[in-house]
Amino acid sequence: MTDAELRAGLVEHAYLEGDFVLRSGKRSRYYLDKYRFETRPELLRALGHRIAATVREREPEAVRLAGPELGAVALAAAASLESGLPFLIVRKAAKGYGTDKRLEGVFDEGDCVCLVEDVVTSGGALLEAVGAVREAGLVCRNAVCVVDREEGGADALARHAVRLWPLFRAGELLETAKTAANPHG
Repeated sequence: MTDAELRAGLVEHAYLEGDFVLRSGKRSRYYLDKYRFETRPELLRALGHRIAATVREREPEAVRLAGPELGAVALAAAASLESGLPFLIVRKAAKGYGTDKRLEGVFDEGDCVCLVEDVVTSGGALLEAVGAVREAGLVCRNAVCVVDREEGGADALARHAVRLWPLFRAGELLETAKTAANPHG
């Protein structure tokens, strides 16, 4: 699948217009419903391939991936299958029973991980994940996301020494949506 085909697929299946409140609390006239693209095998496969390629290029020292629950878990699994790197699931909070861990999966202190995320707005969820992996003694310098909404998330992460590598920027998807809605003008 080409970048243009993947971008068109994301817009076709996940781009919604209306009045939405985002996780950050901001209101938006559009929403990218990650579950609508993460649950489609053809899109998930293509995203896993691109995430794995981006990790190889941007964080070649990574020995595992990490995805915050719930949205990024499917993406981390797809990228893990493509790259051969094992992955961790970053819980929002320790569950209070069983092993009571915030990070699920096997790792060694000092391992370099690359975070995987679906859509980044302010970067809040990703920053929580950065804190959790660093608290566990892991190294985290880079994150790959499917879409950067270009609303401050990359800058927020940079202030914590994490570089964000988006597969797509919101502006690209909005332009694709605009073209799809009005193909002749």
